[in-house]
Amino acid sequence: MSALPKKAANLTVRVDLLEEARAYKINLSQTLETALTVELKKRREAAWLEQNREAIAAYGRLIEREGLLSDSYRSFMRGDD
Repeated sequence: MSALPKKAANLTVRVDLLEEARAYKINLSQTLETALTVELKKRREAAWLEQNREAIAAYGRLIEREGLLSDSYRSFMRGDD
């Protein structure tokens, strides 16, 4: 990751997972940062989709009604082979 400031955090982890991670010499801090990055990205995307749900639906209705500007150039969709 980058050289952003870090802060110590106390976590509770299942004993079996911790022991196996230590056996494999897994860097817990790095693993948590990576997992949090992935999870936060998913949550931000879900929030963005929810915030923009109405606009996305409206755009979909517009395309259904009007079609795409590029439709006239897509010969494979016209059926005039």
